[in-house]
Amino acid sequence: MTQRFAFSAMLAALTLLATGLLTGCSQPQPDEQEQALAQSAQRAAADAQPAPAGSVATINAGSCDATQAQWVVGKPIADREAEQARKDSSATSVRVLKPGQPVTMDFNASRLNIEVDAKGVGVNARCG
Repeated sequence: MTQRFAFSAMLAALTLLATGLLTGCSQPQPDEQEQALAQSAQRAAADAQPAPAGSVATINAGSCDATQAQWVVGKPIADREAEQARKDSSATSVRVLKPGQPVTMDFNASRLNIEVDAKGVGVNARCG
């Protein structure tokens, strides 16, 4: 009878352990980069929504409008062009991003990011 009790206790302990392990694996927590990408997608979706009829759109001081800097696409980007694009977009800062360059994942609504290819030619301009 004691062997049967010991076997039952061991089986119960293993079942409890397996349940605990499976519960811990059920939903992985998103990492920091996935969270940043999700937040960026949410902001882009909110920005893409048209303003309600009859409302007046306002622009925050220090905000960035990347549409005004799209002229950099297809052009070689040096400091002078980057600064002009910053002014055109009303951004407070600008950074030129080269292929493979490590960058911070922080979002700064008043910063213009100019992505360039390996030859230094602009391929994209975006705020953030």
